[in-house]
Amino acid sequence: MRTYATAQQTGTDPVQCDATAVHTAPSGARAYVLLDGIGRSQGIREWTRTAARQVARAASRRGDAEAGLRHVYNRYAAERAVHGSGPKAAAVVVVTAPGKPPTIAWCGDSRAYSIRHGVAHQLTADHNLRRVYPPCTVFPEGGNRNRITSCLGSTATDQDVMNVYGHPAIEATTCHADTHRLVLASDGAYEPHADAGRDLASELVGLPGEAARAFTASAVHRAAATTRALDPNRAYADNATVLVADIRP
Repeated sequence: MRTYATAQQTGTDPVQCDATAVHTAPSGARAYVLLDGIGRSQGIREWTRTAARQVARAASRRGDAEAGLRHVYNRYAAERAVHGSGPKAAAVVVVTAPGKPPTIAWCGDSRAYSIRHGVAHQLTADHNLRRVYPPCTVFPEGGNRNRITSCLGSTATDQDVMNVYGHPAIEATTCHADTHRLVLASDGAYEPHADAGRDLASELVGLPGEAARAFTASAVHRAAATTRALDPNRAYADNATVLVADIRP
């Protein structure tokens, strides 16, 4: 039985610019990748799909999420330093490798979660202005969560981003190497549930395919309903993409 699945909803955007990819190396290392393309064009859609596959291959072959993401990040940065700017995407990658704890790396605000015993644990920390300017008494909402501070396709180095925003261009961590449900999600998938105060673990039950389809469909429904309540003439829902994988040591 396949132990992972992905699902996407375009929402009210004209083009689906998110992408996922999974690649397993001969070593047995497997990379799970989700990219949230920035923009709404066919060109961005195609670039994001290609970049997701590149990150998945690079990360699985190196057996490490950060090494793979940095390889592709640095290659695009070098190309664009010469030829100019191009498409960008928020990226998150998780690698499982035999005998090692899963590794996680990201740039942007796509997230990774681990669900254990019915509880969702966020593994990533968003690269956006809300992280830079957290909610406070004077500004309850904090910084703009839709303004990301790092992304794949940027030419900024770790130190460049650190100097401006206080975090590196790419961050990485590990998680426990036990049985759990791994979830990668774009902001269009997780934000509507979080805004509604929903428990993410309860929204991701069932087989991976069932959970992924239900999660993205309800995310789009909730986003559209929320914006329609504010303005009956304008219902908006972002691209929503999720990858759900049941991980076993």
